[in-house]
Amino acid sequence: MRTLAERPGALVIEDAADMRRLLCRILRMAGFDVSEAATGAQGLDLVGRVKPDLVTLDLMLPDMDGIEVCRRLRGMTTAYVIMLTGRVEETDLLVGLEVGADDYMTKPFSPRELRARVAAMFRRPRMAERQETGGEPKVIEFGDLLIDEESREVRLADRPVALTRTEFDLLVALASNPRRVWGREALTRRVWHTDWPGDDHVIDVHIANLRRKLGDDARSGRWVRTVHGVGYRFGG
Repeated sequence: MRTLAERPGALVIEDAADMRRLLCRILRMAGFDVSEAATGAQGLDLVGRVKPDLVTLDLMLPDMDGIEVCRRLRGMTTAYVIMLTGRVEETDLLVGLEVGADDYMTKPFSPRELRARVAAMFRRPRMAERQETGGEPKVIEFGDLLIDEESREVRLADRPVALTRTEFDLLVALASNPRRVWGREALTRRVWHTDWPGDDHVIDVHIANLRRKLGDDARSGRWVRTVHGVGYRFGG
């Protein structure tokens, strides 16, 4: 684990040399120590050695699909993952977020937007930071749903539910305030700790994935309910 004095690490996995150089430059200017890979295999090899805090991952790689790389990354690291692609099909967005990406950007994008997205992610306090500042982790229980903030584990009817970091943070936000109706912007501020709005659809996709993993129904969700015209609330 890095100390507060050390620079965070980033890994850029991108086959296009010009784009790779641009991403490396943006992230170095943002304060990261940056490693780079031109293929999925190189990226997977590097992630175990450099232990990055952030990965930018191109969806179209020469040796393997970026979604498969992301799936494998999630078995190796809890780093934030931003998927980058020139494809705009909604299926790519859904699958990319489902396998563990935290955010998704389509090319071309502005350096300012990328810096803002990255800064938003790193404002999200991790459990170690919460403990160092004296915050007490807690266990939230509603019926047969158990959410353990310290271990970041969720169990439903005593069975583990595998959530991504963003899905877990959304569930904690909703379950910690079960009577509150959350708009998308409010959830963005709570989970990403920023006023940067990003893409509202990203929130919707994460919520849809969370519902699916909890066995919920979008129309009459037991755990995550839609309040039409406003947003979401916890239904337990």
